[in-house]
Amino acid sequence: MPNLDKFDLAILKILQEDARATNVEIAERVNLSPSPCLRRIRNLEKSGILRGYRADIDRKEVGLGLTVFVEIKVGQHSRENAQRQQEALLAIPEVVSCFLISGNADFLAEVVVEDLSAYETLLTETLLAMPGVTDIRSNFAIRSIKTGGPLKLPE
Repeated sequence: MPNLDKFDLAILKILQEDARATNVEIAERVNLSPSPCLRRIRNLEKSGILRGYRADIDRKEVGLGLTVFVEIKVGQHSRENAQRQQEALLAIPEVVSCFLISGNADFLAEVVVEDLSAYETLLTETLLAMPGVTDIRSNFAIRSIKTGGPLKLPE
């Protein structure tokens, strides 16, 4: 783990709760003055620990009512094939998260689309057309319990 002290961890916890918190608000909550607090935030950004800020959008409220966890199996394992698969998956906007996994599949992708018809189109025209794909298994989310939760940071 990088050298994160109690101030860095406190800043990260606050930003996970409210990414719109101002530097002054954060500084007050972690007992720093604004300048050193901002310097720490910039260092967390530069180091890649703090990767960005984004809005938490309700999927259903914007018409994206279907979440599918897609297990993708590929044939002929090689570094080049894995790289091609990763690049293909990164280029699909409906894939909101993706992992290289062990087990029966090689990749696990979280796909968010409008409905079953939209997923069928994505499956047949995009996912099955990816090079090297030998099998795809789709697991449909019935209800969302927790998404995008904060990380449990060390104390």
